[in-house]
Amino acid sequence: MEQAQPKTPWSDLVVDWIKREPAAAFLLAAIAATFVYFFGFLPLFTNGQLSTLVWAWQAWNPETNYEHAKLIPLIVAFLVWNARDKLKKAELGSSKWGWLFIAFGLFLFFAGARTLQARLTLTSLPFLIFGIVLYVWGRNVARILLFPIFFLLFAVPLNFIAHATAKLQFLETGVASAICNLIGIKVHAIGTVVSAADNTFRFEVDEGCSGIRSLMAIMMLAAIFGHLTQDRLWKQLLIFAAAVFFAIVGNAGRLVSIFVVARWFGQDLAGGPYHTISGYLSFPFAIGAMLLFSKLLNFKPTRLKEATVAREKVSYDY
Repeated sequence: MEQAQPKTPWSDLVVDWIKREPAAAFLLAAIAATFVYFFGFLPLFTNGQLSTLVWAWQAWNPETNYEHAKLIPLIVAFLVWNARDKLKKAELGSSKWGWLFIAFGLFLFFAGARTLQARLTLTSLPFLIFGIVLYVWGRNVARILLFPIFFLLFAVPLNFIAHATAKLQFLETGVASAICNLIGIKVHAIGTVVSAADNTFRFEVDEGCSGIRSLMAIMMLAAIFGHLTQDRLWKQLLIFAAAVFFAIVGNAGRLVSIFVVARWFGQDLAGGPYHTISGYLSFPFAIGAMLLFSKLLNFKPTRLKEATVAREKVSYDY
């Protein structure tokens, strides 16, 4: 019985690459040091007091509904680690097209520095990283790392578009009210105000229940879920495009649970402790909708599945 060959540790592969490509390794180290200085230490914003990354860290806070962005570097690290086997097998090379992404990234950085728009300088980061990876290691490695690198775009605070989510409040309020009436809890909805027919509770749905926070977080989840579970790009894009639908389902499910608790246990409990706890419920509802959508997306009738298996068997036998 043939024994499986032990896998080469990732650290040994890195050392071997440095020995084979010392010039590229030195260039990469110089670029990394430049990145650390320009993004981490060069004071550009808030009257020359904050660097880009310090500004971003302060912008990722509950007031801007973007505190979830602090997890993005860890998520990116996991995505790269998850692709480690593909990276080991990828053929190394170099592509001059990397300079195109580097040039565009530099343009965004300098435009952001000149106009004091930290969002622009932060947006330049994934373009610069991708261009460097493409130039230093080639298309195969860049293709594998494309998603993890550009996932960094979710770290750019877009809280200024919070007003655009106002329509979601009306839609989710209407959906939650319809569900409540369907299950026997009679309510009346006027705008974003929901009142029980028997006047036992009354709530106003604000941005915190259906705003930019949950939408962006669920978009992140949809992007990760599609990337890890789907084998076709069009399926990944379709799941990501459906993130708004998942957000509606998640927030409407949370609202229904609040109204149910208010009906059974009173408004004080529903609008107080439970309201705080229920903030996490939108994600299970959204993930459930995501899983169902994925099942429908990959659904194949039994006969079609059997025919596909038969064709594969014939091809294999041949």
